[in-house]
Amino acid sequence: MTQSMQTVILCGGKGTRLAEETSVRPKPMVSIGGHPMLWHIMKSYSSQGFKNFTLATGYMGDYIKNYFLHYTALNSDFEVDLATGEITSLQKQAVVDWKVRLVDTGAESMTGGRLLRLKDQLSKTGTFFFTYGDGVCDVDLNALLKFHRAHGKLVTITAVRPTARFGGLGIEGGKIRQFKEKVSEDAGWINGGFMVMEPGVFKYLENDATILEQTPMERLVQEGELMAYQHAGFWQCMDTIRDRDHLEELWAENRAPWKRWNE
Repeated sequence: MTQSMQTVILCGGKGTRLAEETSVRPKPMVSIGGHPMLWHIMKSYSSQGFKNFTLATGYMGDYIKNYFLHYTALNSDFEVDLATGEITSLQKQAVVDWKVRLVDTGAESMTGGRLLRLKDQLSKTGTFFFTYGDGVCDVDLNALLKFHRAHGKLVTITAVRPTARFGGLGIEGGKIRQFKEKVSEDAGWINGGFMVMEPGVFKYLENDATILEQTPMERLVQEGELMAYQHAGFWQCMDTIRDRDHLEELWAENRAPWKRWNE
């Protein structure tokens, strides 16, 4: 059944390019609009019917475990009687009907290594989603899955065009003739995550040091087992403070394209 599919999210990297935040928390737990980036990703999947998650943890994994162990308390108001320890909820909290499996995939494992550590669990469940814990997208996941099943290959990547960071200048003889804000079409297609995979992908992974985006992906290409679902809509990763601030601004102004759900 489609809705029973697992969604694997990589949550174990150190996020060194976002060190201002990741020195105290794992990258997927950096807050956007008062919620961790990981929550935004999971809401994107669950709002489209996919509510079973496997989180591949590593660096500061206990931080993520504690968040889900105390999810209800962290997302609601309550009163504590310190004499008795009794806790009374002050509001009705919307039920989040997710099933979340947290698996420690090693502090130093690479992307392919983290996925390989989930082999025993995922090999039994068939097709699964796979993505990174640091990017949001407004991709139609059901259309992505339909595309994947239609071609019958092992892996489908959501290909995206990143928004260019800088505008372009047209210069002639030292004089600016054109000032143009670059649009996403100026950039090439890149791997945006939000993949769909078959268990057959595990034969391309060797050990903890395997980087999924290198030899495994190259082999998949050579053998004709890697397909691209081209998504021309919104996609944004959170690699830098600038990225975080941009996502925060979109959320604060109620312009977040990835928000496909009602609160």
